[in-house]
Amino acid sequence: MKIIILGAGQVGISVAANLVNEDNDITLVDNNPAALQLVSERYDLRTVTGVASHPSVLEKAGARDADMILAVTNSDEVNMIACQVAYTLYHTPTKIARIREQAYLANNALFAQEALPVDVLISPEKLVTESIQRLIQHPGALQVVDFASGKAQIVAIKVAYDGKLVSHSIRNLKNELANIDYRIVLIFRDGKPLIPDGDTVIKTNDELFFLSSSDSIDRLLQVIRNNEKPLKNIIIAGGGNIGLRLAKSLEDNYKVKMIEMDPVKARFASEELNNTVVLNGDAADEELLVEEDIEHTDVYCSLTNADEANIISSMLAKRLGAHKVMALINRAAYVDLMQSNTIDIAISPQQATIGSLLTHIRKGDVAAVHSLRRGAAESIEAIAHGDKSSSNVVGKKINDIALPESATIGAIVRGDKVIIADSNTVIEAEDHVIIVVADKRDVSAVESLFQVGITFL
Repeated sequence: MKIIILGAGQVGISVAANLVNEDNDITLVDNNPAALQLVSERYDLRTVTGVASHPSVLEKAGARDADMILAVTNSDEVNMIACQVAYTLYHTPTKIARIREQAYLANNALFAQEALPVDVLISPEKLVTESIQRLIQHPGALQVVDFASGKAQIVAIKVAYDGKLVSHSIRNLKNELANIDYRIVLIFRDGKPLIPDGDTVIKTNDELFFLSSSDSIDRLLQVIRNNEKPLKNIIIAGGGNIGLRLAKSLEDNYKVKMIEMDPVKARFASEELNNTVVLNGDAADEELLVEEDIEHTDVYCSLTNADEANIISSMLAKRLGAHKVMALINRAAYVDLMQSNTIDIAISPQQATIGSLLTHIRKGDVAAVHSLRRGAAESIEAIAHGDKSSSNVVGKKINDIALPESATIGAIVRGDKVIIADSNTVIEAEDHVIIVVADKRDVSAVESLFQVGITFL
């Protein structure tokens, strides 16, 4: 596939890194030659310097025969105009744009083909907000991702040294959780992925990825976490787009406080929110946090625009007694450095965005793609089409499907039913098949399995 990525920021570079080794022809466009130089030294791709929305720049980048334009610059306006130019001059088949400003997103008529021809809109703020919501709804989880419109979920948890899971084999754990239908599809141990089997023994600090129906996941977490009480008190640091979105989504069900340093933003937030206490102050002010009862706070979310401020205030909140702290961190190096230390969960807007982008890039009929463990592995929801003669998977037992060693089929969603897969499960046409790939170099092999032959009509 020939893909032009507009914007060499965190998202653009991350997407390029994900796709460059998957038999794609990638061209990266940016008006910063220094950024492009760094990327070209690391990855085998083509770069073009210039303003991403200019017709001459798009022409030079190869838009005339591109399969896809991925507009992820830091400017909504540049992204939209680039899609318009690609449609008008080159009839580019697929145009994806990252749009941040709510004023644009609130009006769907803007993005009709006869107006601004953007095929797919990606809103990082919306995706991050939804990710945090899922984490708050599932206490103890490190990551929660949805499949089949929320019918199935993968939830990651870290094994505590004194927890129920330690020293159990996968097979024995099934006996302990006999009334819950689930599967552990992936384990990260010492930073390395492992596709477990029945004899795999769970160790302290393992990160386990459970796959099940949404209802079963809730019961599973309750049992593992010894019926931990639901979260109640939440403090949000930062009244920007993400902080405001999150407060609006939570304030009717939780006791929410917001801390915002900018008095103008604080006043705006107080007018927009109904049941949230908005405080004008510094989230890194120890006295303020103590006054606001930080030691009885269930979740502290630091969501300002500055990574360093989020890290410092989260570390302070944790030291002062907050039960769980989350920090919004843009720099990938910071994410891996901070998570699992003082900060419980480092939230990466790039990883939240990349999953949505990859959903539209993957070959075959792919309904959802999620990066697992900050991009180290990938989960794919693929729809099986065809019949026994035209498909590599339809009508076959999972044990007979030529999956790569690093891939496993964890579950099938058939209609409204979530079926936890085993080696004898037979895939039927139109099943939504949830696959976990531990080595992303094997993604293309998985994709090819779900592409029907030319004999299928």
